[in-house]
Amino acid sequence: MMNIKKCALHTAVMLACGLGTQLANAGATISFGEDKYISAGFGFISSYNSVEDASNGGKDRSNDFTLDSARLYLSGSFNKYIKGMLNTEKSGGGSANSNFEVIDANVQFQVTPEVAIWAGRFLSPSDRANMAGPYYSMGGGYWANIASRYGWNGGVIGRDDGVAVVSSFLEDHLAVSFGAFEGNQIFRFSGVGAQSQSSTTKDNLMYAGRVQYNFWDAEPGYYGTGNYFGAKDILSIGIAGRMKKDGAVAPAVSGVAGDYKSYSVDFLLEKKDVGPGTFSAEAAYYYYDTDNVFLGEQGKAYSAGLGYLFSEPVGWGKIMPIVRYQKFDADGVTSFDGSTSPATFTNNRGSNDTKRFEIGANYIIAPYNSVITATVGKTDTSATSSDNFVKVALQMQF
Repeated sequence: MMNIKKCALHTAVMLACGLGTQLANAGATISFGEDKYISAGFGFISSYNSVEDASNGGKDRSNDFTLDSARLYLSGSFNKYIKGMLNTEKSGGGSANSNFEVIDANVQFQVTPEVAIWAGRFLSPSDRANMAGPYYSMGGGYWANIASRYGWNGGVIGRDDGVAVVSSFLEDHLAVSFGAFEGNQIFRFSGVGAQSQSSTTKDNLMYAGRVQYNFWDAEPGYYGTGNYFGAKDILSIGIAGRMKKDGAVAPAVSGVAGDYKSYSVDFLLEKKDVGPGTFSAEAAYYYYDTDNVFLGEQGKAYSAGLGYLFSEPVGWGKIMPIVRYQKFDADGVTSFDGSTSPATFTNNRGSNDTKRFEIGANYIIAPYNSVITATVGKTDTSATSSDNFVKVALQMQF
């Protein structure tokens, strides 16, 4: 007889991946017997944004409510060796072109306790910010899209179609993953769109890998998190890279193609019982190379964040002050206008920085499942353009 019960959705998702974790989302599971189940749930991130001089012809502050993200979660299990997941996401922000997309549709074969094979659509091995995503970062709805560019710009919200070997050793202290993927949407939101092959390039695969080592507590699981909110002591370093030969293809009219490469190093420290709470610090370095095809997507990037979670509850939850910084130092500016005939594609040399600084606080009602975040900050897109903003975000998962 089917047994319908309330459970932790993310735990179910992780179990569906053959992975254990303490993360929990409320959800529902239908059990068909030992190691046979279907789990379902949903989540969303909604925000209020006010940007200086962004309304009324640049004379007044803007005031906008936006549904930043909305996801449906499904996972299932045939037995302890074969699991799967299907997740969707509302794409496109608040634009008129918003639509739901399948972001995860994959199966995991647990070959040994240490080694699994993933196949389908899923997050290709990459930096911690991309593997954690906006729902599991240091704060509700945080997108590290300025520095961690692939998670926002590449694939389907960082996902790709392919296959990967996912492994962990030394009691989950050492994690190694490597895979081959389609990689045809590396610059999806950069104005170029999907990268179709030209008559002079081959249909090459994109290869991606990640190695991570945890010195203190272990981190089981492939899809990661950017903060444990006091549940663990973490000291971790990760190295990731991806490459695709002829992966940077300019519009056909230009006949230009180059190899795409990116590398990153990320660091996370989280320590419990530091005074009256938990201290956390994160940092990452990125290098992007497009063979000089897209100077606007080539260069170096940096990100850093600090947080302190007070252990004593205040009302429904706990307060966590945060400060974050991102910078992408591009090698130039790339412009593409497909509305003209013939299409125009230009690169201009010179530094083109994008920086964002924000400070604020999280109100953690339930880690990952119910978080309110309020920040003020500034985004600089060039020497003459900057936006002062106020943002309040609500993140919920059920």
